[in-house]
Amino acid sequence: MSKILIRGAKVLGGEAQDVLIDGEIIAEVGQGLSAEDAVVVEAAGQVLLPGLVDLHTHLREPGREDSETVLTGTRAAASGGYTAVFAMANTFPVADTAGVVEQVYRLGQEHGYCDVQPIGAVTVGLEGKKLAELGAMHESAAGVTVFSDDGKCVDDAVIMRRALEYVKAFGGVVAQHAQEPRLTEGAQMNEGIVSAELGLGGWPAVAEESIIARDVLLAEHVGSRVHICHLSTAGSVEIVRWAKSRGIDVTAEVTPHHLLLTDEMVRSYNPVYKVNPPLRTERDVMALREALADGTIDIVATDHAPHPHEDKDCEWAAAAMGMVGLETALSVVQETMVKTGLLDWAGVADRMSFKPARIGQARGHGRPVSAGEPANLTLVDTEYRGQVDPAGFASRSRNTPYEGRELPGRVTHTWLRGKATLVDGKLT
Repeated sequence: MSKILIRGAKVLGGEAQDVLIDGEIIAEVGQGLSAEDAVVVEAAGQVLLPGLVDLHTHLREPGREDSETVLTGTRAAASGGYTAVFAMANTFPVADTAGVVEQVYRLGQEHGYCDVQPIGAVTVGLEGKKLAELGAMHESAAGVTVFSDDGKCVDDAVIMRRALEYVKAFGGVVAQHAQEPRLTEGAQMNEGIVSAELGLGGWPAVAEESIIARDVLLAEHVGSRVHICHLSTAGSVEIVRWAKSRGIDVTAEVTPHHLLLTDEMVRSYNPVYKVNPPLRTERDVMALREALADGTIDIVATDHAPHPHEDKDCEWAAAAMGMVGLETALSVVQETMVKTGLLDWAGVADRMSFKPARIGQARGHGRPVSAGEPANLTLVDTEYRGQVDPAGFASRSRNTPYEGRELPGRVTHTWLRGKATLVDGKLT
């Protein structure tokens, strides 16, 4: 593998430095570096970050290869600056056995665009009735440490308690999709003024908040770790803030779309804005931004949820819930958090690389940009502004809410252990 010299990049948004990659490792970081036979990347003015880590990705394989595959999903990830993604378990068959998680893990290894860490289901078939093979999945070649029934809530308190007790034995974490099902039957969007005016079934904030409140108390009782998926309301922020002040081992994520979009978008009846949890109010959006800035919310996770054209190009009530996000996440974070002064680029690296890697125990990822560390890196042209064109996406699906919207920033290069997966904005 050849040497690569990244010249003049602003490491984590700081002063311009040169970074020399030799094989799979960062060999040197400093100014005025040189190396014989190195491939030189002129990066003046660009920001160099550790490779991004997404704790919440839907790759759909096995079973829904019409919407995404491990190959297309990881190509999308590399395009967005990611070097590791955690693949959710709601596949067909469900990733509730060692065999299925190993299949997903090995597909990621074969394709090589980013590391794929499978997430195991909490319950058999995501049915919420019986614990899945948590220990076997952890002991498998995939080494699963994160478990989630995402798409469905583990609403049975006894099952949730048992899951927390089980994963505690090997330092795992349960990632909860917080949605009380009885409070969201027939829900189509956020419950509020807009849903009342449109006559659409409402998804109340309390359906999320009540589950989070229960689960942080269960985690405290058991002495285990719980992670809250796609937190979306101001009330949820306050519950997590309280839990952390009490010393409960809870972490939380927010999606890019919940940092930018509101339920006002639903007035268009465009199903591209249909997502679970739903887009909330402007007040919620502002609370989520502040919570991400102050550390109450630990990370940004995409909840990349690809769907084929026919599942979105239909009437609102029949449309699938979800949005693609891997290729636009960093731009949305730049727009909502960096441009507003709530985070600097070091903060972005913390929320999108260091902390998600730590929560998911992704070895070799979320590491400092310094000598001796794995060369998992992403280079960003932060001065770029352009309109989002889903026709150029690497993802197999196009269900983005940002089509035609101007967003800042463009990932120009991504390196996975020193191997370029994206060069000048193009996949290798």
